Amino acid sequence: MKENNIANRITNFFVNYFTLTGDLVPQAEAEQAIRDGVSFRGTNILILIIAILIASLGLNTNSTAVIIGAMLISPLMGPIIGLGLGVGIHDFSLIKRCIRNLIMAAGFSVLASFLYFLISPVNENHSELFARTSPTIYDVMIGFFGGGAGIIALGSRNKGNVIPGVAIATALMPPLCTAGYGLATWQLSYFFGAFYLFIINSIYIAFATFIGVKLMNFKGAATVDNAREHKVRKIVYALAILTMLPSIWLTYNMLKETKFNMQAGEFINKECKFANTQVLNYKPVIDHGMRSITVTLIGKVLPADSLELALSSRLGFYGLAGTKLNIVQGENQTITGEDSSSVKDIYILTQSTISRQQSTIDSLRQITERSDSANAIALRLAPEIKVLFPQVEDIAVSRSIFSNVSDQKADTLNVALVHYSSDMPKVQAEKFREYLKARLSIKSIDIVPVPRIVNEKHKTTSSQTQQKQK
Repeated sequence: MKENNIANRITNFFVNYFTLTGDLVPQAEAEQAIRDGVSFRGTNILILIIAILIASLGLNTNSTAVIIGAMLISPLMGPIIGLGLGVGIHDFSLIKRCIRNLIMAAGFSVLASFLYFLISPVNENHSELFARTSPTIYDVMIGFFGGGAGIIALGSRNKGNVIPGVAIATALMPPLCTAGYGLATWQLSYFFGAFYLFIINSIYIAFATFIGVKLMNFKGAATVDNAREHKVRKIVYALAILTMLPSIWLTYNMLKETKFNMQAGEFINKECKFANTQVLNYKPVIDHGMRSITVTLIGKVLPADSLELALSSRLGFYGLAGTKLNIVQGENQTITGEDSSSVKDIYILTQSTISRQQSTIDSLRQITERSDSANAIALRLAPEIKVLFPQVEDIAVSRSIFSNVSDQKADTLNVALVHYSSDMPKVQAEKFREYLKARLSIKSIDIVPVPRIVNEKHKTTSSQTQQKQK
C-alpha cells in the first residue's frame, strides 16, 4: 500500500509538470495557424527568394550572423509542419498541397542560390558551406526535436520565441543555398550532400509534427479511407527510416575519422619530440579505408630512414597499426593550404631577424672599413710626407669620439698623432694640416704632437730580441 502511494505521488508530480491540457489552444485555432503558413504565393515566395539571397551572401562571406538572419526571415517551415499535420489528421488534400508547395519552394530556393553563385566573383568554399555537405544522425535528431518544439509551440498559448528558434536550429535555408552553390560551381558532391541534409530536416520536422499532433489528440476527418490512411502512415514510417539510414553510415565514418584524428594527435604530441626539430604540421587522412599521417618537420634535418622506422614502430601503441607514416623535411618540404599560414609567420619572423642581423653586419663592416682605412692611410702617405715635410718622423691618423665631461656631449674628430724630429715652423705646420685635409678628403683635422713612443717601443723590442739571441 505504501509503495502504491509513493508511485502515485511520483506519477502526479510528473503529470502536474508535463501536462499540456491547460496550455493548448483549440485544435481549429492551431490548424488555422499552420494552414496559413502552407501557401507559397505572392509575398511568401518573394520573401523566400530574398531570404535565400541573404543566406547565399552569408555563406559566400562566411558570416554566421547573416545566415541566422536569413533563417529567421525564411517561411520554409510552413509547408513542412503542414505536411506533418496533414498526415496526423488524415487530410490528404493538405498533404498534396504541402508537398507541391515544398517542392516549389525548394526549387525556387536552389535556382536563386544557383544564379547568385553563378555571377558571384567570390566562389571560395568556406567552412559554413562545407558544414552543410556531410549530414549525420545528429542532423536527424536536430530535425526531429526541432519539429517537436515547433508543433508544441503552435498548439499552445505561450508560443514565446520557439518558432524563430526552431528555424535557426533546423537550418533549412543553408542546405538549399549550398545545393545551389554546388550546381553553380559544378561540385555535385556539395549539391547531393546539402540536398540530403534538407530532406533530412524536412522529413523529420514533419515526422515530429505528426507525432505531436497524435499526442495532442487532434481529431481527423470524419470520413476517412482507412486503407489509404494505413498506406500513408506506412509511407511516412518508411521514409523516416530510409532517410535515417545513410546518415547513420555517415555518422559512423565521422566518428571513425574523429577517433583517428585524436589518436594521430596524441601520437604526434608524445612521440614527435626532437631537440632541434619541430613539427610544423601534421595531416591525418582516411582515403578509401587507407589511413595515413603526413608529418611536416622544420629545423635540423633528421635521418629519414631511421626516423620513419622508429616512429612507425610506435604507431601500434596508439591504435594506429597499419597507418602509413609520411615524413616531410628538408628539401622535400611542400607548403599546403593548411600549413601556409604557419610557414608565412615563420618566414616573416626569419626575414625580420635576418634584416636586423644584416643591418648590424653592415654597420660593423663600415666601422671595420674605416678602421682599416685609417690604419693604411698613414703608410700610404708616408713617402709623400717624407719628401714634403721632412720634420715628421712618425704619424698615425684616427677618427676618435671625444666626450665633453661637463655637458656630456660627444663629438667625432679626425686626429693625427705626429712625432717631429725637429720643430716645425707655424706656416709649415699649417701647410701640413691643409695637406692632410686634402689627401684624406676631410673638412678638419687636429694635429697632436707626441713623443717618440713608437721608436722607443721598437728599440725596446729589438733589444729584447738581441738579448734572447745571445
